[in-house]
Amino acid sequence: MRTTWKLQDAKAKFSKIVEDALKIGPQFVTRRGQKAVVIVSVEDYEELISNKPSFKEFLLNCPKMGNDFELERHKDIPRSIEF
Repeated sequence: MRTTWKLQDAKAKFSKIVEDALKIGPQFVTRRGQKAVVIVSVEDYEELISNKPSFKEFLLNCPKMGNDFELERHKDIPRSIEF
């Protein structure tokens, strides 16, 4: 089945595109030969946005450093500051 539509065809056959998005999957619409938008079912859209953790959840799920992790600091001479 067709999944890419020119904008003028998409305008004329919008009901068909919506039906195909529900039955087949995402439908791409092009404008001036470039992909512009994707029409997806609500189910697909909600799956896309629900799988992303919040920033807080992302940070809390990052790998933890072990107890044997040591941070090395360079013992460079500090720069002088004039008052």
